[in-house]
Amino acid sequence: MLLLLSLLTSLARFVCINGSPTIELGRTMLVGLDIATFQQDLFAGIPFAEPPLGSLRLKPPVLKTSLYPGTFNATVFSPACLQTDLPLSAISEDCLTINVLRPTGTPTDAKLPVMFWTYGGGFTDGLSEIYNGSGIVAQSVLRGTPLIYVNFNYRLGPLGFPQGQEANNLGALNLALKDQIAALQWVQSNIGTFGGNPDKVTVFGESAGAIMTSILFLNSPLTTLARGAILESGSQASTPIFTAEPGEVQWQNFVGGVPSCASLATSGNTFSCLQNANTTEIFQGLSAAMAEATDAFPWLPVIDGPRGLIPDLPSVLLERGQFARLPFVAGTNEDEGTLFAPQTINSTQDIEESLVSGATPSLSPETLGQSVSTLLELYPDIPALGAPFGTGNDTFGLSSQYKRAAAIYTDLYFLSQRRHWIETAASAGVPTFGYLFTQPQPELSPALGVDHGSEVSYVYGAPADNSSSAALISRIMTDYWVSFATSLTPNDGVGVPRPDWTQFTPQNRALIQLNGANLTMIPDNFRAEQTNFINSDLAIWQH
Repeated sequence: MLLLLSLLTSLARFVCINGSPTIELGRTMLVGLDIATFQQDLFAGIPFAEPPLGSLRLKPPVLKTSLYPGTFNATVFSPACLQTDLPLSAISEDCLTINVLRPTGTPTDAKLPVMFWTYGGGFTDGLSEIYNGSGIVAQSVLRGTPLIYVNFNYRLGPLGFPQGQEANNLGALNLALKDQIAALQWVQSNIGTFGGNPDKVTVFGESAGAIMTSILFLNSPLTTLARGAILESGSQASTPIFTAEPGEVQWQNFVGGVPSCASLATSGNTFSCLQNANTTEIFQGLSAAMAEATDAFPWLPVIDGPRGLIPDLPSVLLERGQFARLPFVAGTNEDEGTLFAPQTINSTQDIEESLVSGATPSLSPETLGQSVSTLLELYPDIPALGAPFGTGNDTFGLSSQYKRAAAIYTDLYFLSQRRHWIETAASAGVPTFGYLFTQPQPELSPALGVDHGSEVSYVYGAPADNSSSAALISRIMTDYWVSFATSLTPNDGVGVPRPDWTQFTPQNRALIQLNGANLTMIPDNFRAEQTNFINSDLAIWQH
């Protein structure tokens, strides 16, 4: 996953409190960081919920809209939430914090639009600190449509997405989604103090962040928290959606790694013990569970019942018309699946096994076998048809099955889901805009192509490629995103000259191709036979 190095991180560690921007939040004085280079104010590490420790561990977040009286140092980011890719010194369970970045000296009554970012990371990794919104805010000011950028941390792994029967019985599912809602509620309560407009919030995110944001369209108070969304490489069921019970073994592996609770791992009565364990023990359990995981994504959103955020399969809810009618932008990258297809894959059987593991367990072997067989027929073992697309017969020294699998994963989990979501919403009269990001990525391995996550640095104005084509499409993409956030259309006519991005409708099924050398509208009909088959029975694939 492409991660952005943050200039703000290094600056924040050497700040002088005197002369810094301040905000009066109730009876608390927030002391922020003056980012003079960008003429911006940063207020970082602000708690939006009580620390989810002790009796609050494995519970929904307790919203915290005010702080203790006095002065709060908002010049440094909080630690990341627990994850195994960072050392213990860089992570903490006391991580539910929010960051606000605004143009310098924004008055309280400015009522600026707000862009609210949710990071990706497979639901097990990620942190807000590395996503530096300075480029977005700076460009919004230059184009005369200033806005405020906000991001936050949410719980990850078993603390954010508990699995198993006990979690289901206790209603302790999808806690990270509830963290996201709490952060948005904090924005509603407090962003006006920073000069933002709570009625003009656009939620956006990538990968897991886009999946989480898409899920909020299904059965959450999203319409009271935001007015639009931008969804990069993720829809409601880009990861298959199961109930909590299939994750029981994974939960037991987690508890079995917590020393003081290991003996209770299979008891079905683990929460009380886990709430009394210390963070070091919890981290040990997380590490053990991740080491034993057989699935690439062991901690996922799950169906959580009639009163939950995901009452049923997303496809079922969408077909019922049970979704928020908010305008949105949704798109994918050309070669999403290359990042997820193992480069060691070398047989049709390998692909079959991966498809079966993500399909509904209630299907008979005969029915599932026929569906998998048909899908494989639609994606023959012909390198020129595989992903990275448009690379001919080149297999990059790998088995041709790699390109075949990458094409299937691209369409099964990303293209088909974006297509189903945008078509459903457009048919209901929701203003929607679709894109396909095809900008070449010369700094990546050719076997990856335009892979998952590669568009993020372009949105943030910091592509690794320093070519004129990359710089141009980055500026244009930031303009499209800012335009949508400030006016609910990417076509406000302000900023870098750019083509009109036409709305996706049942009569105009078109996307914008985001490519510096060929920025144009294209029909949304490529590989239609394949995605039509996938979408003909979405329940098979737990969509």
